[in-house]
Amino acid sequence: MPAIGITGGISTGKSTFVECLRELFPAATFFDADAAAHALLNRPEVQKQIRREFGAQVFSTAGDLNRTKLRAIVFADATKKRALERILHPRIRRQWRTEAKGHRSSPNFFFADIPLLYETGGETFCDRVVVVACSQKLQLAHLRKRMSVKSAEAKQMINSQMPLEEKIRRADHVVWNNGDRTSLVEQARFLVALWQRQRRTKK
Repeated sequence: MPAIGITGGISTGKSTFVECLRELFPAATFFDADAAAHALLNRPEVQKQIRREFGAQVFSTAGDLNRTKLRAIVFADATKKRALERILHPRIRRQWRTEAKGHRSSPNFFFADIPLLYETGGETFCDRVVVVACSQKLQLAHLRKRMSVKSAEAKQMINSQMPLEEKIRRADHVVWNNGDRTSLVEQARFLVALWQRQRRTKK
């Protein structure tokens, strides 16, 4: 089965779409870049690099990483954002590329949920890319609710990423999340049926 990359903008509904895929195809393999990044931030060698780049200000007196403070810094400063990406992204890319490569002979789907897929050149490792999108108004509302931030901060987070319009232009498939969850399930069913037909045709 092909490796399917799933991306989009912050708070456009990627995670909900992936949940739909998990329910429809429990045998499929899923890679979650956000979960991988979260785990990496607990590694001593990664924290050592973060301390060197960002200083002690992003750590508590007990030595624990303050993720909220780190997030605020990288969203406000593009240079710091790139610095954190240089620490995390190569490790994440190696991890999911190895998993995708090992899954090539499997009869089940492999889905990689990677928010910064295009920003990191990860699309080159995918057979198909799905971009989950929604209106800017909905995106802003979802982000403010999810992160408990003000409108200005939410807009800053959105603007720090590649424009959603550019991701849509480059996508193989676009899933629209302007409706309810039922709509996402229907779109997931349609796409998987399409990929299954394409795979049968290639045989």
